[in-house]
Amino acid sequence: MHRSASRFTRVLACAAVPVILTVAGCSSDSGKDSGSGSGSDNGKKSGSSSSSSSSKPKPKASAELEKVAYATLPDPCKAMAEKSIDSLVPQAKDKSGAATKSNDLSSRASCSWNGLDADGLKGSKYRWLAVSLARYESHASLGSGNKRAEEQYKKQVEAAKATQDATDVKVEPAGSIGDEGTSVVYGVKKDVQFFNTTIVARTQNVVVTVDYNGASYEGADAPEQAQLMENAIAAAKETVASVEAANKGEAKQESPKPEQSPSGQ
Repeated sequence: MHRSASRFTRVLACAAVPVILTVAGCSSDSGKDSGSGSGSDNGKKSGSSSSSSSSKPKPKASAELEKVAYATLPDPCKAMAEKSIDSLVPQAKDKSGAATKSNDLSSRASCSWNGLDADGLKGSKYRWLAVSLARYESHASLGSGNKRAEEQYKKQVEAAKATQDATDVKVEPAGSIGDEGTSVVYGVKKDVQFFNTTIVARTQNVVVTVDYNGASYEGADAPEQAQLMENAIAAAKETVASVEAANKGEAKQESPKPEQSPSGQ
């Protein structure tokens, strides 16, 4: 009876202990030492912990950024030969062009030309040409340089299509210019009718945009849209070629000179 009462007292004591201690405090009632029980339990936990930690997947090494094809841009005002400017913009005010200011000419650059070719009683012909270049680097959170250029290429095409007051907008692929090209043709009525052609092209991580338009004054014949298109495509091709040429020159400058052996051979 005394033993039963003692056992009952111990049970009540166990019931009063918080749940987190119940297993350790009452294990002695099964005849096992509480210390050994606790050690056994700890052994299981540590084993489980080590097993769990070893089974966790190791973090993957961050993917290397794709190296871009073009590391710089050409001088936009020298992207086309002088003879090309003479042909595209007769009587240009400044054959050297007017460059737009940029904080980083290796990433953003543009240049424009305009001229009025007066032909006496036959009237005057106005031409305006602009070349813009945008280069993109690979970025960990923004993607590869080529991908970023592709996105900008699409935006430039959409921007040309949405030109304010544009009429009769026509969009067509412009083949054989870099990796991809699109032409956008439209008209804009100002003091006279302007005929506009925009060529957007992408070569690797660089986007080239050529804007070329013409108008006629004092009875001169209206510009031929087919000729404007042909000239704009020629300007885009020449500009794309200048991007490649500029980077070949830089690669040549950066390549280290071969070291000579101590014997001089």
